[in-house]
Order: sequence, then structure tokens, then C-alpha cells
Amino acid sequence: MPTVRDLQAMAGEEPITMLTAYDAVTASIVDDTGVDAILVGDSMGNAILGHDDTLPVTLEEMASRVGAVARGTDDALVVADMPFLSFGADEGESIRNCGRMLKEEGANAVKLESGPHTVDLTERLTELGIPTMAHLGLTPQSVNQTGYTRQATAREDAEEILDLAREHEAAGAFALVLEHIPANLAGKVTETVDIPTIGIGAGGDCDGQVLVFTDVVGLSESSPPFAEQFGDVRSEVADAVDEYIDAVESGAFPAESHSHTADELDDLY
Repeated sequence: MPTVRDLQAMAGEEPITMLTAYDAVTASIVDDTGVDAILVGDSMGNAILGHDDTLPVTLEEMASRVGAVARGTDDALVVADMPFLSFGADEGESIRNCGRMLKEEGANAVKLESGPHTVDLTERLTELGIPTMAHLGLTPQSVNQTGYTRQATAREDAEEILDLAREHEAAGAFALVLEHIPANLAGKVTETVDIPTIGIGAGGDCDGQVLVFTDVVGLSESSPPFAEQFGDVRSEVADAVDEYIDAVESGAFPAESHSHTADELDDLY
């Protein structure tokens, strides 16, 4: 079973690769490629479930998807992204919700969209044996406050991220996601903390990178400017479905090889 120490040992030695997955089939494919970590992201809200953002994702939806991904994964570290309002309002409830992802669904760690309010929670989760990944910069659960624009372009905001990175490391966070911040700030954070930094739209100086699976394979209709499409699965799927429809309409499918007959039924009527 993978541990957070395996991931931490890679920092500064070899790039860490992380992708999202939301079901067992995708997790199995991603895991077989040798990716280091799989994030069951609340990005499922807009990537999979048809919402405009991540806010509607429920704890139950996350638990179901985390369980599926964990069952489809053998080697990668599985990280459960805690959805909006599943943590932060009450410490006891936050701990129970995070612990459920490990105890019942099979995750190896949780991720919190972080701020000053998550420092103490990160420390308590770590004390209880729940490995916690922090997330600074653009935090999509705060979309109604920040939008989706690049964060920490002003010196004061950059200093706050640097301070929060240090505080979460001291609280026990085993890694840190940095999203959509200036590359030179991400580089400074990486240089300052000892835990691995994993960037998304934060330049190449982080210890690793994470992207959304549907963006990477080309399933998304649109992707953020910092993502890269490495395939065109959307077109491949559309072509396959077109061929299926044509085959049914033309009578080519099902063929004789797709069916069987039972001779003893010939005189049924």
C-alpha cells in the first residue's frame, strides 16, 4: 500500500505525477501507467456531474467516487478531495468526514482547500493518522469570492501564501497543491518548505504536477489556460458511437456472431 512517505521521498529527486480520476475504470487505466498519485477531485462537479462549479458536490458523492477509485487502484496514492462545507465548520464533524474517506472508502489521504482556518484542523487530522494535503492559491470552493483568476499577483497576497505554506507544513501537511499562482511564487514556496509542492498552473519549479483527467485526454469541451490536452478521446468516443448507430440502423449489428439460438425452442409455438 502506498504511503505519503513514498511521495515525500520523491521531492527534489524526481517529478511527482498526479491526475484526477472519478471511477474505477479510469483509476485502473491511470494507475497502470505508473502515475504516482490519484486525486479524487471535487472537480467532478464540473468535469463529470454537469455542474457549473465544484460547490454542489456532496460528501456522499465524494465517498462513492473515492471508494470506486480506491477499488480500481493498486499502486498510486489515492487522495480524497474534501468537498465544500464537509470540513471547517465543526472540528468533530470535519474529522469524521475526513476519517470516513480512509476508514470506509479506502483513500490513503485527504486534501483540504486551505487557509488560516485549516491550520489547526490539519494538525489535528495528522495527529489522528489522517494524512492531509493542503491546497493554496486558487481554491475553486471560494469561487464566489475570488472567481477563477490567477491568485497572489500582489506582494501582500504572495506573502500570505508563503506564510500559510509554512504554517501548514508545521501543522503536519505532507504535501501542498499550488494552483494558478505566479511561477516565481510557486518556486519560492517550493524552495522554502520541505514537503512536496504539486503545481497546477503554477509553473515548472514545483516538485510535481496535477491536472484533471478529462483535460489531459481531451474529453473536456473546454479547459483552463494552464492545462494541456495530450489526446483527443472526445473525438474517438464520438466516432465509435457514430459507427455503432450506423451499424444498428444498417442491420450490420448485431451479426450472427453476436447471437445464439436454442434448437429446443424451435417448436415453442
